[in-house]
Amino acid sequence: MKIIVPMAGRGSRLRPHTLTIPKPLIPIAGKPIVQRLVEDIAKVAGEKIDEIAFIIGDFGPEVEASLIQIAEKLGAKGSVYTQDEPLGTAHAIKCAENSMQGDVVVAFADTLFRADFNLDKNSDGVIWVKKVEDPSAFGVVKLDDYGFITDFVEKPKQFVSDLAIIGIYYFKSAEKLMSEINYIMDKDIKDGGEYQLTTALENLRQKGAKFSLGKVDDWMDCGNKNATVETNGKVLNYEKEEFSHYPTSATIENSLIIPPCFIGENVKISNSKIGPFVSLGNNTCVINSNIDNSLIQENTVIDHGNLSNSMIGSSAKYFGVAREISLGDYSVLDFLSKD
Repeated sequence: MKIIVPMAGRGSRLRPHTLTIPKPLIPIAGKPIVQRLVEDIAKVAGEKIDEIAFIIGDFGPEVEASLIQIAEKLGAKGSVYTQDEPLGTAHAIKCAENSMQGDVVVAFADTLFRADFNLDKNSDGVIWVKKVEDPSAFGVVKLDDYGFITDFVEKPKQFVSDLAIIGIYYFKSAEKLMSEINYIMDKDIKDGGEYQLTTALENLRQKGAKFSLGKVDDWMDCGNKNATVETNGKVLNYEKEEFSHYPTSATIENSLIIPPCFIGENVKISNSKIGPFVSLGNNTCVINSNIDNSLIQENTVIDHGNLSNSMIGSSAKYFGVAREISLGDYSVLDFLSKD
């Protein structure tokens, strides 16, 4: 089985954190979002992953190398494709056509999940969905009395269903999916100005393909700062046993750590209270601070911080007192300076 991961978007709603790094590579509890995504799929899929194909934008050779390494850690071949233009979800998958053979899981790298990951081999595919309050922002599905999907609708303006597609799909035949994607692109069939995967799925369904429903226990979004901080806390809570021990390279002096927290390598904490639901990236230093429910990346310094529901990037410096903040990479914020 293969995993196909479209991830070409830069994540404009998460700026300034995505100005220097693509959103799927932002660490959540110590691991990039995309790494957590493919590890979760590999863990629950129940079969060997032969290849992981990533569809990226112009992210540079260092990003490509890190993605190959993520795949190889799972014992899979890593492939990287480039989507030069944001022409839609179907177009993104088209970019990885050379890897679209056999059975595949397609997972868009802007979300994490907890789900019943039963791959129903009696159907042609599985679509994972979640009930939402405002379905107009999503692709949605309608069901028959037997639980099979009867309709795919992209961002409906009027209510047709509250079952939103979360961006994770299983297909028994990647070749059949590619045939429909090629058809809609050859015929220039667009929805909302883009080539949509839901159009290809609806065409397959009309030709007799049976798609069943995947159940989602939790769908964790990383679309903006608040959602990303909340997802960081959920991951820490779900995997709290993993985060019950801190690395020996960390230095913790005269401080209280309230779990669950992620503490990276060579972190220094003194005269502070940290947690719950805090991630501190490698080589970060926290002094004289109280921090809860926050995501702090690598090589950052925080002095006299009083932070909650905050997100601070890598190589940043923060001196002062605030309750909530979103500070990007390489930024400096100094409330303590007398100049």
